[in-house]
Amino acid sequence: MRGDHTGGVNGAEQHDVPDGSPDLPFGALAPAPRDEVPPLPAEPPVDDGVRRYPSTIGGAFYLAVLAVVAVALGIVATGAWRTGVRWYGGALLAAAVLRAVLPAKDAGMLAVRKRWWDCFLLAATGVALIFLAGSIPDQPL
Repeated sequence: MRGDHTGGVNGAEQHDVPDGSPDLPFGALAPAPRDEVPPLPAEPPVDDGVRRYPSTIGGAFYLAVLAVVAVALGIVATGAWRTGVRWYGGALLAAAVLRAVLPAKDAGMLAVRKRWWDCFLLAATGVALIFLAGSIPDQPL
């Protein structure tokens, strides 16, 4: 009889299928079995008011590169876009050199991919920015 409703996901009825898993409506996710759920990662340390510093020399260099990029964007915003873009490209070239010379364990956030790939992408982008800043002709206003 239709009058007895069994509940289920979003008001839809559930039926047992031969393998024992519930028949869920389209789009519903079945819960993972208990033994397959990975444990949660350890909780991050609680902020105890102590100032944290970069844990590697690469982290400090990363912050320095980030500061130079911020200065470069400030220079671009004031109207001297060629100079600002050259500073930006120079910061990327410096990051490429730092990534090339720092060991992997000390590279910090400069290490994103393999060393050669990081160096190539940073250097290519830096060279391209410097080249384009010097080669784009002045445009009339």
